[in-house]
Amino acid sequence: MSDTTPYTPPAVWHWNKENGGQFASINRPVAGATHDKELPIGRHPLQLYSMGTPNGVKVTILLEELLALGHAGAEYDAWLICIGDGDQFGSGFVGVNPNSKIPALQDRSDPARPVRVFESGAILMYLAEKFGAFLPQEGAARAECLSWLFWQMGSAPFLGGGFGHFYAYAPVKIEYAIDRYAMEAKRQLDVLNQRLAETEYVAGDEYTVADMAIWPWYGLMVKGEAYDAGEFLQVQEYTHVLRWAEQVGQRRAIQRGRMVNRVRGDLASQLHERHDASDFDHRTQDKLAAGA
Repeated sequence: MSDTTPYTPPAVWHWNKENGGQFASINRPVAGATHDKELPIGRHPLQLYSMGTPNGVKVTILLEELLALGHAGAEYDAWLICIGDGDQFGSGFVGVNPNSKIPALQDRSDPARPVRVFESGAILMYLAEKFGAFLPQEGAARAECLSWLFWQMGSAPFLGGGFGHFYAYAPVKIEYAIDRYAMEAKRQLDVLNQRLAETEYVAGDEYTVADMAIWPWYGLMVKGEAYDAGEFLQVQEYTHVLRWAEQVGQRRAIQRGRMVNRVRGDLASQLHERHDASDFDHRTQDKLAAGA
């Protein structure tokens, strides 16, 4: 159904809490905490507060990749922030991320002076530089990697907040909005497809944080796992993105990172909290349900 009701914006916009949208209960035009709630703190220096959305998955993928490389200092506690319940507006979370968006990270390597990092791209850069991995150190290779990392950061709002919202979540189907963002989503996929026709990975010959940032959005899109929109966007056209998505998706760290803080899908794929590597074997939701 298309929304054909004419709309003239008023002189002054007013917040309508009852707009019928799926996220009406948590979206609001002001910042800050809505309630007092301290964040839990685990035993590892790295404390991640997140949810298994594409933006959240970026960080858990990198942490699992770092651990797979042998960086023991990358051990982490991952705490679930249920954004549908408004956990991101608790005072503790707002203290780590004043923008109230997941993911948010605290590096408590020095407990007296914890470092907060928010925005997924910033967290990827911080961790990659902290451990000296998955981000070239200098020159053209570094510039290329950062360019693609920030391409994803700038492009994802059009894919998620634009196309995904109006195609999958909006209370009415608005033809103009869906057409506008479908066109942009396909343009972005074509940008990526042309790049991957030339290189094995997004930033070149090496697997980097750029791949980790882009895969949860565009890799899952072409694999038909985002918004049920594969047929609509004709994702089979993007053969080079499909090749890359399949190749990257076979990495063990990708598969493990996708499970952390995940609350949808097969119970065996959901690890709501992660505090130790053994949790993947013993603390997934199917195991917890069986032992209840």
